[in-house]
Amino acid sequence: MSTDSQVRADDRAHVFHSWSAQGLIDPLPIEKALGSYFWDYSGRKYLDFSSQLVNINIGHQHPRMIEAIQEQAAKLCTIQPAFANDKRGEAARMIAEVAPANLNKVFFTNGGAEANENAIRMARLHTGRHKVLSTYRSYHGSTATAITATGDPRRWPNEPVAIGVVHFWGPYPYRSPFHSESPEQETERALAHLRDTIVFEGPATIAAILLETVVGTNGILVPPPGYLAGVREICDEFGIVFIADEVMAGFGRCGEWFAIDRWGVAPDLITFAKGVNSGYLPLGGVVISDEIAATFRERPFPGGLTYSGHPLACASAVASMQIFKEEGIIEHARALGDDVIGPELAALAEKHPSVGEVRGLGVFWAIELVSDRAKKTPLVPFNAAGAAAAPMNQVAAACKERGLWPFTHFNRIHVVPPCTTTAGEVREGLSILDEALSVADSFYTA
Repeated sequence: MSTDSQVRADDRAHVFHSWSAQGLIDPLPIEKALGSYFWDYSGRKYLDFSSQLVNINIGHQHPRMIEAIQEQAAKLCTIQPAFANDKRGEAARMIAEVAPANLNKVFFTNGGAEANENAIRMARLHTGRHKVLSTYRSYHGSTATAITATGDPRRWPNEPVAIGVVHFWGPYPYRSPFHSESPEQETERALAHLRDTIVFEGPATIAAILLETVVGTNGILVPPPGYLAGVREICDEFGIVFIADEVMAGFGRCGEWFAIDRWGVAPDLITFAKGVNSGYLPLGGVVISDEIAATFRERPFPGGLTYSGHPLACASAVASMQIFKEEGIIEHARALGDDVIGPELAALAEKHPSVGEVRGLGVFWAIELVSDRAKKTPLVPFNAAGAAAAPMNQVAAACKERGLWPFTHFNRIHVVPPCTTTAGEVREGLSILDEALSVADSFYTA
């Protein structure tokens, strides 16, 4: 049986961790997980308010998911993508059934980065154009084109990697890059900025606009009214492919199958991963419109993956979607946002001066922390590290000391528990956040 010390020793000696200076980290060994909680080897219990990497939508160790994976493993562990497979086909059909009406084909990948990589490839081949537009406040994955399309600082040390990506400013009413005074004005000005970018880059050179439907790690930025419909209109006008990145926002996270359903907009391609099977096995994909699929009816698509549509992963996706439907998880996630998380966060904002804004929907929320509300001064600087990041590190530590595992990024705490979390568990977590925000208040200077 593994022990804390053995796990730590093996990890430190042999595991090379992502996004980390290897000598400056000390990963916490985790022994087990169940539902909305996980435990370390000392028996300490943590309420998972991060859903790990915002992907455990259905909760840890759901028994029906485990059973489905075990059944598939006993029948057929793997088969190459060139064969037809029952679970692969069933998963694709079920995903197409909940996607907008004109998206009926699914290309499976191993995760979100590969989904975005292949969606961009499809858009370029379909249009015969090369450029891709994406926003500065975005994350699309760490493969070559996906990291180039990413707007946040994780892109910087990876440059130059791919060519043909142009970044623009998306809407962000709280910190409007357009100095807007209302959500409606933000939509109008953001769309005008996008149109100008297209005109000056050359519409005939642009293959795709790639957007996180609701921006995830970079702020949980819910698009203001009319923005996504406006992007759709611009894409139609200039013959540009609209790619909706739903890797984080999809499959219940926003209280919908796909977040874009909330705005009644149909993109040309949807990328997904994470919540489709809660990360029980690696799985992602691209949902493809009929028009783009037709491009490759007699022309080979020049891409593929050994594990595309892996039977074990697809079996878990089928089980997950059945659970979503039969246990009312989409509706539960929507109700948690409307009836519990939204109102409770609004109350925390009234109580704590360090809370500049709360925003979100479903189980996808952000608390933006500031040191001056009037000036909207972030609690820590953009991309803060070392001593400059100390205030946020202390807030996170206060959460962990009280048994809550938070998701933090820059000057924000994201409230992103599993979609299956109960109202009582959410209130338990928000009560701990209430205490931790007192630490943030101690850095308030206004």
